[in-house]
Amino acid sequence: MKIGILGGGQLGRMLIQNALKYDDEFFTLDPAADAPCHNISHFTQGSFNDYETVLHFGKDKDVVTIEIEHVNADALAELETRGIKVVPNSKIIKVIQQKILQKEFYQKNNIPSPEFQAVWNNDDEITMPIPFVQKMNTGGYDGKGVQVIKTPEDLQNIWKEPSVIEKLVDIEKELSVIVARNENGETKTFPVTEMVADPKLNLLDFNICPVMITDNTQRQIDSITEKFLNAIESPGLFAIELFLDTAGKVWVNETAPRLHNSGHQSQEGNSNSQFEQMYRVVKNLPLADTDPLAYSGMLNLVGADGYTGKVLYEGMEEVLKLPKTYVHLYGKTETKPGRKMGHINVLADSREELLEKLVKVKSMVSVKAYI
Repeated sequence: MKIGILGGGQLGRMLIQNALKYDDEFFTLDPAADAPCHNISHFTQGSFNDYETVLHFGKDKDVVTIEIEHVNADALAELETRGIKVVPNSKIIKVIQQKILQKEFYQKNNIPSPEFQAVWNNDDEITMPIPFVQKMNTGGYDGKGVQVIKTPEDLQNIWKEPSVIEKLVDIEKELSVIVARNENGETKTFPVTEMVADPKLNLLDFNICPVMITDNTQRQIDSITEKFLNAIESPGLFAIELFLDTAGKVWVNETAPRLHNSGHQSQEGNSNSQFEQMYRVVKNLPLADTDPLAYSGMLNLVGADGYTGKVLYEGMEEVLKLPKTYVHLYGKTETKPGRKMGHINVLADSREELLEKLVKVKSMVSVKAYI
């Protein structure tokens, strides 16, 4: 099959790397000439937000998918009318693209998500009591487009654009669950992972699987995933980001209609990875088993503060000497502060050993630049 991917970043790169063991052709579209997929696919430089560019890119493909949700969904809808398969479909991409529509989707389908207020224009009065979270309606990801308003003084920093104003949750843990559904209606769910964020960058620092949660928490998550999979009416692979609050209640933070950073440890930690699962979803093949093989975790390799330029990975040789430690670089030649450049997966026999190894690896390697 001729498989088109909107976005040529690291998620597309790892999907293609996994799928090279099969017999398909991969085509990618990305605005950056040196995007991570540019040298491992039939690459087109162009905007995945431009209607005509997306339409032209997808018109001769057997299936078109995404590795970033901020794409021209109207063009994808037109491709569907022309008989091109789009995974996930344009309807659910349009819903998830806009935080307000996404929150309304949860509300409509009785999926627990924090109380919210939709603000469409500057004249709308914010009635949510402080503290609250503001999420831009479109365009936000990796911590961008999200801010916490903690005090009345912070109100002067409110973004004057369409947003979700959301009640601040007293968070015990941040969790993620990756679910998949193919065209035949078969579904699979990966084990829940715990996400630990870098408080400065508001990026995922590392994640841990399996997570330590109660049976009640797992039942809540199972209910959420069942409701979600029944409601989407689309094949796809989705990452559902969750909050477990201090009272033991699970809330949906948001959903990504694509491969996700919180599933990277599945490359070595599970019987099959999220990338294998995504490939099978796109091809409408039987879904893969997702059983954990060990305690697994992932550490993001992020550009260090004060370093911009040709990337230099300090300490990598020492990391490569460690057992059950797996390096994945994204083919990005230029680093800058906070940029995701790769990740390292670690396996262990216990949660304690896993945490020790993750902290050790984090202390050993840094992403800098040649001076």
